[in-house]
Amino acid sequence: MSEPDSRTQPLPVVAREQGPSGPSGPSDPPRPPGPGGSSAAEAHDPVPTLEQGGGDGKSGRFWSARRVPAALVALVLLAGTGLLLYDIAAVRAGHSAMRWRRELADGLATRPLDDVWVLVGAGALAALGLWLLLLAVTPGLRSILPMRRTSAHVRAGLDRPAAATVLRDRAMEVPGVQSARVRVRRSKVGVRAVSHFRELDDVRADLDTAVAAGIQQLGLDRQPRLSVRVGRPARKG
Repeated sequence: MSEPDSRTQPLPVVAREQGPSGPSGPSDPPRPPGPGGSSAAEAHDPVPTLEQGGGDGKSGRFWSARRVPAALVALVLLAGTGLLLYDIAAVRAGHSAMRWRRELADGLATRPLDDVWVLVGAGALAALGLWLLLLAVTPGLRSILPMRRTSAHVRAGLDRPAAATVLRDRAMEVPGVQSARVRVRRSKVGVRAVSHFRELDDVRADLDTAVAAGIQQLGLDRQPRLSVRVGRPARKG
């Protein structure tokens, strides 16, 4: 008889926990799948978060629809195009062209390029075009701070006045702070406080800690810098 191979390892044994009705053996049938072919456990699984592979947790700024500028530009283009088409159709029908179009054509034909009105008109049109391009490539909605994403299907934003109110409440909890003003920007949070007792350095250090903790709890996508200024109340009289 040959000796057993020393490389052979025993198979692992999977033990099932004993339930209230007794131990379940290996011959127990599997649970039937739920609707859609998934088991009941899979049906109750939460939606995978971004930390579990759904994304990187970054959330870009919210884009503004800019309905008012788009509506104004559309109305101006519609009115100008309609008026020009009407004048062209009238000329084709045998009527004379409108006075404004004759004067515009004569002015463009006779005025030199270095004329003041030509330069002013070209500058105004160039500024209008740059403004429209700026609106097209920038997101807008600067008053909404994007928050950190924890789900691939949910985006959240925090209004700047609301964030300033929360941080101001945190600043007012610091001992020695009589009043505080908080200004929240996209990349910076400015705190100006008035202290009526305690040393200013101690109050400033406590404000740094309290407001920094408040900024962390806001859950913003981009953590702003913190600037704290503390002074004494103005003397009366």
